Amino acid sequence: MVRLQRLTGAHDAPVLVKLERSNPGGSIKDRPAWHIVRQAEEDGRLGPGGTIIESSSGNFGISLAMIGAARGYRVIIIVDPKTTATNLAMLRTFGAEVIVVDEQDDTGSYHKTRIALANKLHREIEGSFRPDQCFNPLNARAHYRGTAVELVDQAGPELAAVVLTVSTGGQLGGVSRYLREHAPQVHVVGVDAIGSTIFGGTSGPYLIPGVGLGWTPINLDDLARLDSVYKVADEDAFLGCRVLARHEGILVGGSTGAALCVALRLARHYGPDHCVALVAADSGERYLQTIYDDGWLTSHGLSVTTSTVELHRRVDRLRPYSNHPVDTANYRPELAAELGSPNGRCATAAGRPRW
Repeated sequence: MVRLQRLTGAHDAPVLVKLERSNPGGSIKDRPAWHIVRQAEEDGRLGPGGTIIESSSGNFGISLAMIGAARGYRVIIIVDPKTTATNLAMLRTFGAEVIVVDEQDDTGSYHKTRIALANKLHREIEGSFRPDQCFNPLNARAHYRGTAVELVDQAGPELAAVVLTVSTGGQLGGVSRYLREHAPQVHVVGVDAIGSTIFGGTSGPYLIPGVGLGWTPINLDDLARLDSVYKVADEDAFLGCRVLARHEGILVGGSTGAALCVALRLARHYGPDHCVALVAADSGERYLQTIYDDGWLTSHGLSVTTSTVELHRRVDRLRPYSNHPVDTANYRPELAAELGSPNGRCATAAGRPRW
Protein backbone atom coordinates (compact mmCIF):
# COMPACT_ATOMS: atom_id res chain seq x y z
CA MET A 1 0.00 0.00 0.00
CA VAL A 2 1.57 3.27 -1.19
CA ARG A 3 0.50 6.79 -0.22
CA LEU A 4 0.54 9.34 -3.04
CA GLN A 5 2.88 12.26 -2.33
CA ARG A 6 2.37 14.85 -5.06
CA LEU A 7 -1.15 14.61 -6.47
CA THR A 8 -3.19 15.62 -3.43
CA GLY A 9 -3.35 18.95 -1.62
CA ALA A 10 -2.97 19.83 2.05
CA HIS A 11 -6.74 19.89 2.55
CA ASP A 12 -7.39 16.64 0.68
CA ALA A 13 -7.68 13.17 2.13
CA PRO A 14 -4.56 11.06 1.55
CA VAL A 15 -4.92 8.63 -1.37
CA LEU A 16 -3.59 5.11 -0.83
CA VAL A 17 -2.84 2.75 -3.73
CA LYS A 18 -2.83 -1.02 -3.13
CA LEU A 19 -0.31 -2.42 -5.64
CA GLU A 20 -1.58 -5.81 -6.77
CA ARG A 21 1.28 -6.10 -9.26
CA SER A 22 3.20 -7.56 -6.31
CA ASN A 23 1.41 -10.89 -6.80
CA PRO A 24 3.56 -13.58 -8.51
CA GLY A 25 1.74 -13.30 -11.84
CA GLY A 26 1.80 -9.50 -11.69
CA SER A 27 -1.89 -8.74 -11.18
CA ILE A 28 -4.87 -8.98 -8.87
CA LYS A 29 -6.22 -11.85 -10.99
CA ASP A 30 -3.79 -14.25 -9.30
CA ARG A 31 -6.13 -14.27 -6.32
CA PRO A 32 -9.31 -15.63 -7.97
CA ALA A 33 -7.34 -17.80 -10.40
CA TRP A 34 -5.52 -19.62 -7.59
CA HIS A 35 -8.65 -19.86 -5.43
CA ILE A 36 -10.76 -21.32 -8.27
CA VAL A 37 -8.08 -23.79 -9.39
CA ARG A 38 -7.47 -25.04 -5.86
CA GLN A 39 -11.20 -25.53 -5.31
CA ALA A 40 -11.48 -27.46 -8.59
CA GLU A 41 -8.60 -29.70 -7.57
CA GLU A 42 -10.20 -30.40 -4.20
CA ASP A 43 -13.58 -31.13 -5.84
CA GLY A 44 -12.04 -33.45 -8.42
CA ARG A 45 -13.10 -31.31 -11.37
CA LEU A 46 -9.46 -30.72 -12.32
CA GLY A 47 -7.03 -33.61 -12.17
CA PRO A 48 -3.44 -34.41 -13.24
CA GLY A 49 -2.87 -33.66 -16.91
CA GLY A 50 -6.14 -31.72 -17.18
CA THR A 51 -6.85 -28.75 -19.43
CA ILE A 52 -7.86 -25.28 -18.23
CA ILE A 53 -9.92 -23.28 -20.73
CA GLU A 54 -10.79 -19.65 -20.13
CA SER A 55 -11.95 -16.44 -21.79
CA SER A 56 -9.71 -13.54 -20.75
CA SER A 57 -8.53 -10.19 -22.09
CA GLY A 58 -5.18 -10.68 -20.38
CA ASN A 59 -4.55 -10.78 -16.66
CA PHE A 60 -6.76 -13.68 -15.58
CA GLY A 61 -5.44 -15.74 -18.47
CA ILE A 62 -1.84 -14.92 -17.51
CA SER A 63 -2.53 -16.01 -13.92
CA LEU A 64 -4.01 -19.30 -15.12
CA ALA A 65 -1.12 -19.86 -17.53
CA MET A 66 1.37 -19.35 -14.71
CA ILE A 67 -0.52 -21.73 -12.41
CA GLY A 68 -0.89 -24.25 -15.22
CA ALA A 69 2.84 -24.21 -15.87
CA ALA A 70 3.56 -24.76 -12.18
CA ARG A 71 1.03 -27.57 -11.75
CA GLY A 72 1.31 -29.36 -15.08
CA TYR A 73 -1.95 -28.37 -16.79
CA ARG A 74 -2.57 -27.60 -20.43
CA VAL A 75 -3.99 -24.07 -20.66
CA ILE A 76 -6.07 -22.61 -23.51
CA ILE A 77 -6.91 -18.91 -23.33
CA ILE A 78 -9.46 -17.16 -25.58
CA VAL A 79 -8.51 -13.50 -26.13
CA ASP A 80 -9.57 -10.67 -28.46
CA PRO A 81 -7.91 -7.90 -30.49
CA LYS A 82 -7.78 -5.58 -27.43
CA THR A 83 -5.29 -7.92 -25.74
CA THR A 84 -1.86 -6.26 -25.81
CA ALA A 85 1.18 -7.78 -27.51
CA THR A 86 2.89 -7.97 -24.12
CA ASN A 87 0.04 -9.96 -22.58
CA LEU A 88 0.00 -12.31 -25.57
CA ALA A 89 3.74 -12.84 -25.20
CA MET A 90 3.36 -13.56 -21.47
CA LEU A 91 0.61 -16.11 -22.10
CA ARG A 92 2.72 -17.94 -24.64
CA THR A 93 5.85 -17.73 -22.51
CA PHE A 94 4.03 -19.63 -19.74
CA GLY A 95 3.06 -22.21 -22.37
CA ALA A 96 -0.60 -21.31 -22.88
CA GLU A 97 -2.30 -21.91 -26.22
CA VAL A 98 -3.87 -18.65 -27.39
CA ILE A 99 -6.94 -18.27 -29.61
CA VAL A 100 -7.81 -14.75 -30.79
CA VAL A 101 -11.51 -14.06 -31.41
CA ASP A 102 -12.19 -11.16 -33.77
CA GLU A 103 -16.00 -11.32 -33.97
CA GLN A 104 -17.77 -8.65 -31.92
CA ASP A 105 -20.94 -9.47 -30.02
CA ASP A 106 -24.17 -7.47 -29.98
CA THR A 107 -22.73 -4.99 -27.45
CA GLY A 108 -19.77 -4.09 -29.67
CA SER A 109 -17.40 -6.01 -27.38
CA TYR A 110 -15.99 -9.52 -27.61
CA HIS A 111 -17.03 -10.94 -24.24
CA LYS A 112 -19.93 -13.12 -25.39
CA THR A 113 -18.04 -14.46 -28.41
CA ARG A 114 -15.05 -15.38 -26.27
CA ILE A 115 -17.15 -17.01 -23.56
CA ALA A 116 -19.23 -19.02 -26.03
CA LEU A 117 -16.10 -20.40 -27.71
CA ALA A 118 -14.47 -21.27 -24.37
CA ASN A 119 -17.61 -23.16 -23.33
CA LYS A 120 -17.72 -24.99 -26.67
CA LEU A 121 -14.11 -26.15 -26.28
CA HIS A 122 -14.85 -27.19 -22.69
CA ARG A 123 -17.63 -29.46 -23.92
CA GLU A 124 -15.40 -30.93 -26.62
CA ILE A 125 -12.16 -31.51 -24.67
CA GLU A 126 -12.34 -34.39 -22.23
CA GLY A 127 -10.95 -33.69 -18.77
CA SER A 128 -11.11 -29.93 -19.23
CA PHE A 129 -12.05 -27.33 -16.61
CA ARG A 130 -13.62 -23.89 -17.09
CA PRO A 131 -12.80 -21.37 -14.33
CA ASP A 132 -15.55 -19.25 -15.91
CA GLN A 133 -14.65 -16.00 -14.17
CA CYS A 134 -17.75 -14.14 -15.39
CA PHE A 135 -20.25 -16.61 -13.94
CA ASN A 136 -18.32 -18.30 -11.13
CA PRO A 137 -19.13 -16.91 -7.65
CA LEU A 138 -15.75 -18.18 -6.39
CA ASN A 139 -14.28 -15.16 -8.20
CA ALA A 140 -15.86 -12.79 -5.67
CA ARG A 141 -15.24 -15.12 -2.74
CA ALA A 142 -11.48 -14.95 -3.34
CA HIS A 143 -11.55 -11.18 -2.88
CA TYR A 144 -13.91 -11.37 0.09
CA ARG A 145 -11.51 -13.68 1.92
CA GLY A 146 -8.23 -12.11 0.80
CA THR A 147 -8.10 -8.74 -0.95
CA ALA A 148 -10.69 -7.05 1.27
CA VAL A 149 -9.16 -8.24 4.53
CA GLU A 150 -5.72 -6.97 3.52
CA LEU A 151 -7.04 -3.65 2.24
CA VAL A 152 -8.89 -2.78 5.45
CA ASP A 153 -5.94 -3.83 7.60
CA GLN A 154 -3.40 -1.87 5.53
CA ALA A 155 -5.48 1.31 5.22
CA GLY A 156 -6.26 1.57 8.93
CA PRO A 157 -9.14 3.17 10.82
CA GLU A 158 -9.01 6.42 8.81
CA LEU A 159 -10.33 4.63 5.73
CA ALA A 160 -13.36 6.58 4.45
CA ALA A 161 -13.79 5.33 0.88
CA VAL A 162 -12.62 2.51 -1.38
CA VAL A 163 -12.56 2.90 -5.18
CA LEU A 164 -12.78 -0.29 -7.25
CA THR A 165 -13.09 -0.88 -10.97
CA VAL A 166 -15.39 -3.55 -12.36
CA SER A 167 -15.48 -6.07 -15.19
CA THR A 168 -16.29 -9.64 -14.18
CA GLY A 169 -17.35 -8.22 -10.81
CA GLY A 170 -15.24 -10.38 -8.52
CA GLN A 171 -13.17 -7.60 -7.00
CA LEU A 172 -16.02 -5.14 -6.47
CA GLY A 173 -18.48 -7.86 -5.43
CA GLY A 174 -16.22 -9.52 -2.88
CA VAL A 175 -14.71 -6.38 -1.38
CA SER A 176 -18.06 -4.57 -1.13
CA ARG A 177 -19.59 -7.54 0.70
CA TYR A 178 -16.71 -7.61 3.18
CA LEU A 179 -16.87 -3.87 3.80
CA ARG A 180 -20.62 -3.93 4.40
CA GLU A 181 -20.18 -6.70 6.97
CA HIS A 182 -17.00 -5.51 8.69
CA ALA A 183 -16.59 -1.77 7.95
CA PRO A 184 -20.05 -0.45 7.00
CA GLN A 185 -18.96 3.17 7.47
CA VAL A 186 -16.65 2.95 4.43
CA HIS A 187 -18.04 4.45 1.22
CA VAL A 188 -17.86 1.89 -1.63
CA VAL A 189 -17.42 3.32 -5.13
CA GLY A 190 -17.57 1.37 -8.39
CA VAL A 191 -15.80 2.60 -11.52
CA ASP A 192 -16.65 1.54 -15.05
CA ALA A 193 -15.80 2.71 -18.57
CA ILE A 194 -18.05 4.94 -20.63
CA GLY A 195 -19.51 2.54 -23.18
CA SER A 196 -19.83 -0.40 -20.79
CA THR A 197 -23.32 -1.29 -19.60
CA ILE A 198 -22.58 -3.05 -16.32
CA PHE A 199 -24.64 -0.28 -14.74
CA GLY A 200 -26.97 0.20 -17.67
CA GLY A 201 -26.82 3.03 -20.17
CA THR A 202 -25.86 2.96 -23.83
CA SER A 203 -23.21 0.52 -25.01
CA GLY A 204 -20.34 1.73 -27.16
CA PRO A 205 -16.66 1.11 -27.91
CA TYR A 206 -14.03 1.89 -25.29
CA LEU A 207 -10.28 1.31 -24.97
CA ILE A 208 -9.68 0.99 -21.22
CA PRO A 209 -8.42 -2.56 -20.63
CA GLY A 210 -9.64 -4.65 -17.71
CA VAL A 211 -12.99 -2.93 -17.17
CA GLY A 212 -16.45 -3.13 -18.64
CA LEU A 213 -19.01 -5.71 -19.69
CA GLY A 214 -22.34 -5.77 -21.51
CA TRP A 215 -24.34 -6.78 -18.42
CA THR A 216 -24.18 -6.75 -14.61
CA PRO A 217 -22.09 -9.78 -13.60
CA ILE A 218 -23.41 -12.23 -10.99
CA ASN A 219 -20.27 -11.73 -8.88
CA LEU A 220 -21.63 -8.25 -8.26
CA ASP A 221 -24.71 -9.84 -6.78
CA ASP A 222 -26.09 -6.93 -4.74
CA LEU A 223 -25.74 -3.38 -6.03
CA ALA A 224 -27.20 -2.08 -2.78
CA ARG A 225 -23.74 -2.60 -1.28
CA LEU A 226 -22.40 0.20 -3.49
CA ASP A 227 -22.76 3.84 -2.51
CA SER A 228 -22.02 5.35 -5.91
CA VAL A 229 -20.84 4.57 -9.42
CA TYR A 230 -18.70 6.59 -11.82
CA LYS A 231 -18.08 6.10 -15.53
CA VAL A 232 -14.73 7.34 -16.83
CA ALA A 233 -13.64 8.21 -20.37
CA ASP A 234 -10.66 6.53 -22.06
CA GLU A 235 -8.66 9.75 -22.29
CA ASP A 236 -9.16 10.59 -18.60
CA ALA A 237 -8.11 7.10 -17.50
CA PHE A 238 -4.98 7.13 -19.66
CA LEU A 239 -4.07 10.63 -18.49
CA GLY A 240 -4.35 9.35 -14.92
CA CYS A 241 -1.94 6.52 -15.72
CA ARG A 242 0.62 8.79 -17.35
CA VAL A 243 0.48 11.41 -14.60
CA LEU A 244 0.86 8.72 -11.94
CA ALA A 245 3.98 7.42 -13.68
CA ARG A 246 5.53 10.82 -14.35
CA HIS A 247 4.75 12.49 -11.02
CA GLU A 248 4.53 9.64 -8.50
CA GLY A 249 6.80 7.01 -10.05
CA ILE A 250 4.02 4.39 -10.08
CA LEU A 251 3.41 2.46 -13.30
CA VAL A 252 -0.12 1.03 -13.57
CA GLY A 253 -2.64 -0.28 -16.10
CA GLY A 254 -5.57 1.55 -17.63
CA SER A 255 -8.23 0.50 -15.12
CA THR A 256 -6.14 2.01 -12.32
CA GLY A 257 -5.98 5.32 -14.17
CA ALA A 258 -9.79 5.39 -14.14
CA ALA A 259 -9.88 4.55 -10.43
CA LEU A 260 -7.29 7.27 -9.72
CA CYS A 261 -9.45 9.96 -11.29
CA VAL A 262 -12.36 9.03 -9.03
CA ALA A 263 -10.16 8.68 -5.94
CA LEU A 264 -8.74 12.17 -6.45
CA ARG A 265 -12.27 13.50 -6.78
CA LEU A 266 -13.29 11.86 -3.50
CA ALA A 267 -10.12 13.10 -1.78
CA ARG A 268 -11.41 16.66 -2.27
CA HIS A 269 -14.57 15.71 -0.38
CA TYR A 270 -12.90 14.07 2.61
CA GLY A 271 -10.53 16.05 4.78
CA PRO A 272 -6.98 15.14 5.81
CA ASP A 273 -8.23 13.16 8.81
CA HIS A 274 -9.60 10.47 6.47
CA CYS A 275 -8.11 8.49 3.61
CA VAL A 276 -9.28 7.13 0.26
CA ALA A 277 -7.96 3.81 -1.08
CA LEU A 278 -7.91 2.39 -4.57
CA VAL A 279 -6.71 -0.94 -5.92
CA ALA A 280 -4.12 -0.95 -8.73
CA ALA A 281 -4.95 -4.17 -10.55
CA ASP A 282 -1.68 -4.61 -12.45
CA SER A 283 1.50 -2.95 -13.73
CA GLY A 284 1.79 -0.50 -16.58
CA GLU A 285 4.64 -2.51 -18.10
CA ARG A 286 1.96 -4.51 -19.91
CA TYR A 287 0.74 -1.34 -21.64
CA LEU A 288 3.98 0.39 -22.68
CA GLN A 289 3.06 -0.09 -26.34
CA THR A 290 -0.42 1.38 -25.89
CA ILE A 291 -1.31 3.67 -22.97
CA TYR A 292 2.25 4.94 -22.55
CA ASP A 293 3.04 5.26 -26.26
CA ASP A 294 2.45 8.72 -27.74
CA GLY A 295 2.02 7.32 -31.24
CA TRP A 296 -0.67 4.86 -30.15
CA LEU A 297 -2.58 7.58 -28.28
CA THR A 298 -2.35 9.96 -31.22
CA SER A 299 -3.59 7.28 -33.61
CA HIS A 300 -6.73 7.00 -31.47
CA GLY A 301 -7.21 10.76 -31.25
CA LEU A 302 -6.23 10.93 -27.58
CA SER A 303 -4.12 13.48 -25.70
CA VAL A 304 -0.48 12.70 -24.88
CA THR A 305 -0.20 15.20 -22.01
CA THR A 306 1.18 14.32 -18.58
CA SER A 307 0.04 17.59 -17.01
CA THR A 308 -1.18 17.44 -13.41
CA VAL A 309 -3.11 20.66 -14.03
CA GLU A 310 -5.02 19.00 -16.86
CA LEU A 311 -5.68 15.90 -14.75
CA HIS A 312 -7.11 17.95 -11.89
CA ARG A 313 -9.23 19.96 -14.33
CA ARG A 314 -10.77 16.72 -15.57
CA VAL A 315 -11.15 15.36 -12.04
CA ASP A 316 -13.10 18.51 -11.11
CA ARG A 317 -15.54 17.71 -13.94
CA LEU A 318 -16.27 14.18 -12.74
CA ARG A 319 -19.76 13.53 -11.44
CA PRO A 320 -21.29 10.26 -10.19
CA TYR A 321 -23.10 8.27 -12.83
CA SER A 322 -25.40 7.12 -10.02
CA ASN A 323 -25.69 7.65 -6.28
CA HIS A 324 -28.23 4.84 -6.09
CA PRO A 325 -26.56 1.99 -8.01
CA VAL A 326 -29.26 -0.55 -7.21
CA ASP A 327 -31.44 1.29 -9.74
CA THR A 328 -28.87 0.70 -12.50
CA ALA A 329 -28.96 -3.11 -12.46
CA ASN A 330 -28.56 -4.74 -15.86
CA TYR A 331 -28.64 -8.42 -14.90
CA ARG A 332 -29.06 -11.02 -17.62
CA PRO A 333 -29.73 -14.24 -15.65
CA GLU A 334 -30.47 -16.18 -18.83
CA LEU A 335 -27.12 -15.31 -20.42
CA ALA A 336 -25.01 -17.98 -18.73
CA ALA A 337 -27.22 -20.73 -20.09
CA GLU A 338 -27.40 -19.09 -23.52
CA LEU A 339 -23.60 -19.05 -23.72
CA GLY A 340 -23.28 -22.59 -22.38
CA SER A 341 -21.65 -21.67 -19.09
CA PRO A 342 -20.86 -24.60 -16.77
CA ASN A 343 -21.93 -22.32 -13.91
CA GLY A 344 -25.30 -21.54 -15.44
CA ARG A 345 -27.20 -22.66 -12.36
CA CYS A 346 -25.23 -20.26 -10.17
CA ALA A 347 -26.15 -17.40 -12.48
CA THR A 348 -29.87 -18.14 -12.48
CA ALA A 349 -30.36 -19.37 -8.91
CA ALA A 350 -32.54 -17.28 -6.67
CA GLY A 351 -30.20 -17.70 -3.71
CA ARG A 352 -26.92 -15.90 -3.10
CA PRO A 353 -23.47 -17.49 -3.46
CA ARG A 354 -22.12 -19.34 -0.41
CA TRP A 355 -19.36 -17.42 1.31
